[in-house]
Amino acid sequence: MRLSAYTVAIACAALVGQTIAAPVETRGDVAQHVEEKRLERREDLTEEQKEALKYFHEPGNGNQLGHYDRRYFKRIVSDEERTETQLHMVRAYLEWFREKGLDTWIAHGTLLGWWWNGKRLPWDWDMDTQVSDSTLTYLGQRYNQTTHKYRSDDGKVEREYLVDVNPMIVERVRGDGMNIIDARWIDTSNGLFIDITGLSETHPDTAPGWWSCKNYHKYQTSDLYPMRETMFEGVVAKVPYAYDKILKDEYQEKALVVTEFEGHKWDTQQLLWMKTPEQAEKDRQEEAQRAEERKKQEEEERNKKSQEEKQV
Repeated sequence: MRLSAYTVAIACAALVGQTIAAPVETRGDVAQHVEEKRLERREDLTEEQKEALKYFHEPGNGNQLGHYDRRYFKRIVSDEERTETQLHMVRAYLEWFREKGLDTWIAHGTLLGWWWNGKRLPWDWDMDTQVSDSTLTYLGQRYNQTTHKYRSDDGKVEREYLVDVNPMIVERVRGDGMNIIDARWIDTSNGLFIDITGLSETHPDTAPGWWSCKNYHKYQTSDLYPMRETMFEGVVAKVPYAYDKILKDEYQEKALVVTEFEGHKWDTQQLLWMKTPEQAEKDRQEEAQRAEERKKQEEEERNKKSQEEKQV
């Protein structure tokens, strides 16, 4: 792990340990106390210093650059490569968690895609899953920084994935907001990833049975359990018990009835989201522009290398 991340994690862990030692405080008090102390210590930091406290880093912001891991990013992939990457990435993730006996379920936009046709939303740049805080802790202790090889059933696709757990999982509240993602399942070939967030019962004394992540999504135990077993992108997956309620709360009911969105239209015959002609042309132009930029960059690198060789 990175030194700065270790430093923050150790400091936070020490603070948690000191707070837990006080018998008069409940678990909810501990979470609130940790958050208040961290915010006090962050008040005088610049945005640059706050960014340094962030564990996961992307090459940029926005729907595209904001959804790659910086360490493995080479270029913005084509729409076709993103589709293939996400398909195999989520299959590998779900199969690996099932093989290890670890509980996980699909969430947010990924859950919405499942609701429509058991597939990812074609315009979605990231994929989301959730786990319980106990699973998250075990994942960090047992599998953090491990890589896992994957081969598709037809043998045509081989990938490697990194399990990367944020050391700030010790903090179960939002804090300064720099570490709301708890872990990632990262495709090391291009940097695309699945966001993994843990749910914790942070205030069992005042709000028993309420589970939340660091990004203010809250669920009752009866919303989540018992989990429903289903299929997603051709493999066994789990979804929350009250998935329809969860989706309406997060996206409103229109997300379940609107049939044209983000340059795609729902095809009632094929049961697929299909690109509109306008979106297809826009994507074609953007890919052509990226290809031209890559060509220019490669030429500049060749010229630079040639100049260096001449100087030698």
